[in-house]
Amino acid sequence: MATTSSGGDPASADREILISREIDAPRELVFEAFTQVRHLSRWWGPKGFTTTTRSFEFRVGGAWDFVMHGPDGTDYQEWITWREIVPPQRIALLHGESREDPNAFESVLTFEPAGERTRIAMRTVFPTRELRDEAVEKYHAIEGGEQTLSNLAAYVADLTRTGSGTPPKGAED
Repeated sequence: MATTSSGGDPASADREILISREIDAPRELVFEAFTQVRHLSRWWGPKGFTTTTRSFEFRVGGAWDFVMHGPDGTDYQEWITWREIVPPQRIALLHGESREDPNAFESVLTFEPAGERTRIAMRTVFPTRELRDEAVEKYHAIEGGEQTLSNLAAYVADLTRTGSGTPPKGAED
């Protein structure tokens, strides 16, 4: 399994953001929560955001077309295409506002077992340092990424408590 190191690639260090978190759930469940739209729509995004999926096809070359709704009422058109999928270890993706977005960024997520827990690392590389800085300063990408992984941790904790591996009661597909 190929994984990214905490140091990343020195050639892209000034264009990257690395966020990681240990989650109290088995790797297979964390991976499932990240790869099925019935789960993603329940936790994706920073605190206070909701997500509406337009289309979702989880396969290499497939795409997730969705809108993130900010707590202030702002809608953010988003689009992800899956570039590599190695269950339950790794996902590589391209994320932008649309399929043609010249400023789209690449992310690699790794899911590593840590006993009965899972260490998830999300390494994102932007096309330029300026785009990375804008994401950090204007869109609060680091805090948003940390909040998103926190939402994931809370969501899988609910799944673990129910013991079902299905969305909590009241969740819709």
